Amino acid sequence: MKYTVVIHKDIQEGGYWGECPELPGCYTQGESVDELMMNMKEAVALYITED
Repeated sequence: MKYTVVIHKDIQEGGYWGECPELPGCYTQGESVDELMMNMKEAVALYITED
């Protein structure tokens, strides 16, 4: 299944943070967009397997 990821640039701290609007509370961050997306894949997997 595919999910939308909204990416935000963190102006104050540097790096990026992202959220998955279809999964409330599913957020993560990374120093680069690539790192953010790797972290988001892990966050989504954990979110959907959580009971």
